[in-house]
Amino acid sequence: MPNSGGFASSRREGGGHRGGTDDARSRASVQDRVLSRNAQFQEWQALLTNRTKRQRLGEFLIHGVRPISLAVEYGWPLRRLLYPLGQKLSSWAEDLLSESGVQSVGVEPELLRELGERESGAPELIAVGALRSDDLGRLNAGEDFLGVAFDRPTNPGNIGTLLRSADAFGASCLIVTGHAADVYDPKSVRASTGSLFRLPAVRTSSPTEVLDWVTAQRERGLPIKIVGTDERGDVLVTECDLTGPVLLVVGNETTGMSSRWRELCDEIVRIPIGGAASSLNAASAGTLMLYEVARQRGFPT
Repeated sequence: MPNSGGFASSRREGGGHRGGTDDARSRASVQDRVLSRNAQFQEWQALLTNRTKRQRLGEFLIHGVRPISLAVEYGWPLRRLLYPLGQKLSSWAEDLLSESGVQSVGVEPELLRELGERESGAPELIAVGALRSDDLGRLNAGEDFLGVAFDRPTNPGNIGTLLRSADAFGASCLIVTGHAADVYDPKSVRASTGSLFRLPAVRTSSPTEVLDWVTAQRERGLPIKIVGTDERGDVLVTECDLTGPVLLVVGNETTGMSSRWRELCDEIVRIPIGGAASSLNAASAGTLMLYEVARQRGFPT
């Protein structure tokens, strides 16, 4: 499988058009074109809505200039780049098609529009990415470890938003636990604005798997503290020492943390709020927690 890392031009978002579209068209042999709603197209279409198909095929769709560019920049394995047949492409798209080493497939514009997330015409490119393994061994834990566990989220957009915040405030990873929305749902991928491709995101079936990993880190001398968030938490978040290695736990949007996570937490903190609001959106609460960790640690400067 070709790996697309190291493509130097990927950050040139939305560059001007140039006359290389004929080259793009000529690259597509008959087998590299999709002109009808054939079996291959139906598989791609299923990736938009069918989590089971994403898991079985080991693939998901990536939309947008920035997410695709960051996937390339950080070496995420891409299987195909889909582009609209017969349309002029920007220099960004042309460079990606010619230099990334990823198989390119020309698709009828109307069909590509159906694979896009917006109603206004066919996108320039859609990438078909490979799923990463859900292996906690992918996580790197050092003295400044900051992880986020999201317990049973139901909204994929919240997963992507929390991933974006975790990336912005220096976190090491996002762990999604229990029966939850899919990290690779298009809404999650889009909401992460590319942070999915920089920050490890791992799914586990239960908090116990995460505890086993945390215990292993503690046994090698890394005192990771597990800190949960709840509106009835014992202390204010600003009064909790978050300068050491820490795993923040953000609960389900409706029911909060599970009883198992509550048992595992070393501390449970609350975020002070006012007005008529009874609580914060889960991703918003997680973002505030991440900001407080960054503030206490002096990051970012």
